[in-house]
Amino acid sequence: MLEIMLISTAAGLSTGLGGLLVLFFGRPSAKLLSAMLGFAAGIMLAISAFDLMPEAVEMGGLAIAIIGFLLGAGLMYLLDIIVPHIHIGSGEGEGAPDYEQSKMIKLGYFIFLGIALHNLPEGLAIGAGYSASIRLGAAIAIALALHNVPEGMATAAPLIGGGMGKLKAIGLTTLAGLMTPVGTAIGLALTSISTQFIGLFLALAAGAMIYIVSDELIPQSHAFHSHLANAGLLGGFLLGMVIA
Repeated sequence: MLEIMLISTAAGLSTGLGGLLVLFFGRPSAKLLSAMLGFAAGIMLAISAFDLMPEAVEMGGLAIAIIGFLLGAGLMYLLDIIVPHIHIGSGEGEGAPDYEQSKMIKLGYFIFLGIALHNLPEGLAIGAGYSASIRLGAAIAIALALHNVPEGMATAAPLIGGGMGKLKAIGLTTLAGLMTPVGTAIGLALTSISTQFIGLFLALAAGAMIYIVSDELIPQSHAFHSHLANAGLLGGFLLGMVIA
């Protein structure tokens, strides 16, 4: 249990790592960001297709797996409507000469809130994965850690750009990621009830991850550099297939 929570916390803290990267190196190049986002998307697709959904069907049955998948995608869609979050490179609030510092900080707080809430179901996915097997939980944690680094960049950039103290900005960025182990604890508690719950939450994790890939990772990766995004996705998919 402790080991699982530590791994989940490490995955969440990768959000803080993204903030530190912005602090020390500035925004990443478009090419690097494209490859990174595509790579994370490929891993998530492979894990969802080759591991999460088959395990969900085996443990909960086809109907439970379908319901869980739709619930996972629906949950992420609902969060996007209620608390949409902006990712680095979206162009909103970045680099505009007339964008006041106070507005930049407000934007940073808005992104912080969105990412914190989005990390809760992501942590739940890690908990569900570990309930099925250590290997699956670790694979999900790695995929989400890769996904969280750009989100940390998105949170820290406007906060620092708006004049917030660097330590405070990094602290807020890290705090957003710490919702991940909270979700993991909830996932572990719920999936301990029965194997059908494990199947439901594995499928929910798959639905949430596919939604993230389709709604966020692939479009953003192609917005920067299409060919590197494709290369990253293919490489991530192959790696995900190996570790799944």
